[in-house]
Amino acid sequence: MGSSVTKHEDMSDREIMNSKSGKMPFSGFIPDKTAVDKFEEEYPDLSVEFIKIQQEMYVMFAAKHLDYGLNNITLGGDIVNNSDDKQFSLTGLCIRLTDKISRLKNLLINGKNYVKGEGMEDTFIDIANYGIISLLVGRNKWKK
Repeated sequence: MGSSVTKHEDMSDREIMNSKSGKMPFSGFIPDKTAVDKFEEEYPDLSVEFIKIQQEMYVMFAAKHLDYGLNNITLGGDIVNNSDDKQFSLTGLCIRLTDKISRLKNLLINGKNYVKGEGMEDTFIDIANYGIISLLVGRNKWKK
């Protein structure tokens, strides 16, 4: 799977595994530390790669957010204080997810990519990020 996402090779696997220093945006919040420690001990390669993918997702999310801004998701509504606006925004996100899944199906079935620089990896990352954006909207965090 090719990807136009810049690979983040600047951190060694050990640095990622020891990311308690705050280099990772999510390192301060691990609700079940015991499960994480056990998982990282039993599956070190898998856990390191998972964190690398999360970093790729975060970089793509940040770049696209700066390109599109908040209105791309809020659709001009007040999604924090108006439940109808929030529902409309979530419906739009659902449609975008459906579009991405349809694109992924075409990539898998046809094996061809007509949009340069947007392969299966990028599509998977977009799908995951739309899921997170939906959670941010649902939790009233999609605001300045």
